[in-house]
Amino acid sequence: MFIYSFKASTLKFFGVIGVAVIVLVALVFLIPTYSKDTTAEIALFNESISFDNVENASDGKRFLSQYGWEVEDTPVEECEITVPKDFDKVLSSYNEIQKQQGLDLTKYAKKTANRYTYKVTNYPNYDGTVYANIIIYKDKVIAGDICSADARGFIHTLSMPKPSTNE
Repeated sequence: MFIYSFKASTLKFFGVIGVAVIVLVALVFLIPTYSKDTTAEIALFNESISFDNVENASDGKRFLSQYGWEVEDTPVEECEITVPKDFDKVLSSYNEIQKQQGLDLTKYAKKTANRYTYKVTNYPNYDGTVYANIIIYKDKVIAGDICSADARGFIHTLSMPKPSTNE
């Protein structure tokens, strides 16, 4: 016959463990799960931006128009790129911009993709040259940015900047 004796501290320990397990199980079942959208659509100001079915330059123009961008009909550059396996500091910073818009280039390491660069004709409150870049892999936009051509320029997500109140 075995006799077990428990101290109050042992009972408290197992009680805390038991409560923690119950709370964890409750959280798993009661909190909705959020996952990355695998259909490449994100909600943006009550609109849905589709990153799929972008096969060529004219599809790229249509894609950018979802954000409100007006670009020239013909891209200023079309080229094939390979996403590197290891990201340097610059590419890591660029990928942070992509993550802000629900994209991530690390998933496409060593993949060959097409980059289209368009001249933007409606950038608000800016007189310099502005470009829109999109990177397409298997008919899907995997990265994109808006940037200026000036030496002290800017680069940001594909979203249209909010109007300036300093006019």
